[in-house]
Amino acid sequence: MKAQAPWDRTGPALRRRDFLRLVGGAAAAAAMPAAVLRAAGQRPPNFVFLFADDLGYADLGCYGSDKIATPNLDRMAAEGIRFNDFYTGEPVCTPTRAALMTGCYPKRVGLHRHVLFPSSKTGLNPSEITVARLLKDQGYATMCIGKWHLGHHPEFLPTRHGFDAYYGIPYSNDMPTPTPDGGKGVVLLRDEKVIEHPTDQATLTERYTAEAVKFIKANKDRPFFLYLPHTMPHLPLHVSERFKGKSKGGLYGDVVECIDWSCGEILAAIQQAGIDEQTLVIFTSDNGPHEHPAPPLRGGKGSTWEGGMRVPFIARWPGKVPAGAACAEQASVMDILPTFAGLAGARAPTDRVIDGKDIWPLVSGRPGARSPHEAFFYYSAYGDLSAVRRGQWKLHIKAPASRASAKEKEAVPLPALYDLSVDVGEQTNVAADHPDVVEQLTKTAAEFDAQLEKDARPVGRVG
Repeated sequence: MKAQAPWDRTGPALRRRDFLRLVGGAAAAAAMPAAVLRAAGQRPPNFVFLFADDLGYADLGCYGSDKIATPNLDRMAAEGIRFNDFYTGEPVCTPTRAALMTGCYPKRVGLHRHVLFPSSKTGLNPSEITVARLLKDQGYATMCIGKWHLGHHPEFLPTRHGFDAYYGIPYSNDMPTPTPDGGKGVVLLRDEKVIEHPTDQATLTERYTAEAVKFIKANKDRPFFLYLPHTMPHLPLHVSERFKGKSKGGLYGDVVECIDWSCGEILAAIQQAGIDEQTLVIFTSDNGPHEHPAPPLRGGKGSTWEGGMRVPFIARWPGKVPAGAACAEQASVMDILPTFAGLAGARAPTDRVIDGKDIWPLVSGRPGARSPHEAFFYYSAYGDLSAVRRGQWKLHIKAPASRASAKEKEAVPLPALYDLSVDVGEQTNVAADHPDVVEQLTKTAAEFDAQLEKDARPVGRVG
């Protein structure tokens, strides 16, 4: 039996055979094009995707935090579903964002080797079909507000990848560039134009929120996709005076509580616009925490321990997503594209390999639904296949920490096998007790990585 955290109230397991039993309004939306739905008087759902940067698994109240107050996200979880086994694309920023936008393992789209910098000449290839482009083609209004980090050159920006508008910083907040007055700072863009340099990061979360509320109000009468990848709590931490010193979790807690406030403002705007029952809101993080643990998980950002790639995931949609539910099935950020596409009446691309699967049966709490994935592959922050999970078993085949020191490598004899059903903290290596599992997972990992390399597509490049 799977070990559960004390706050876990996972309901009955979901069965794969119920996948096709799509009933109710959301299921109908997944079966018909958006134009047909509108002609029949039905409107495709709105999507709001809230993305924290470097937020750990245990940094929200509904995931066990007792130092950081997150009443809005906790309420969102109480009114929706919380996943306990949700994964990122890699344990750092750029690769996971590529996975979200394309529905693919980052290595498949060439954005798997750490992160992009202001000096980088690469970015998300304009030929890739993003979730925003799919929805825009269905008649959705689309906007990205926040950190992009998939290329800052014009051909890589959100406005070239299916977003009608963009407001935010194009890479991480620790990547300053020279300002006209001889100083340094990060740039703030409106669409493709620099509007602030250096950017006042202390007010970024509040300004992002104001932009999001404005977008919701302006588009309440049509389907829309709002993507809000927060700049925080990535280092260096910044927060406005009204949130500073308010949290028991120090400055980091202040920053997270500001993000929680932002979530509350967005939920309120949706309700005030009268579209609460037409809107799916999701909150998650791009990887684990940077400088603190994520209990009960081991490790953090940059590692392929669970703490580096397993993150909070909350979904809320009144009337479509069960309230107060929890899901223990494995899913990942790659599943967002096919799931949103299905609900909007679109199809995931069929002219290329897509790794993500439609997880609406899981999100909607369909009785008996199971994860559509046979296995999940953990790629390191530098694009190396490091581990594989199948069911309860996780096998590390390379050092769990990126560029691990000799001491770290020595501390984890490889291969290392963990039974996540009873050892989510990855403390007891049971490889010697299950050589057959080690052999099977080693083969599975090698075969998948070889096929992925064969099917990989080129990264976007300038110059």
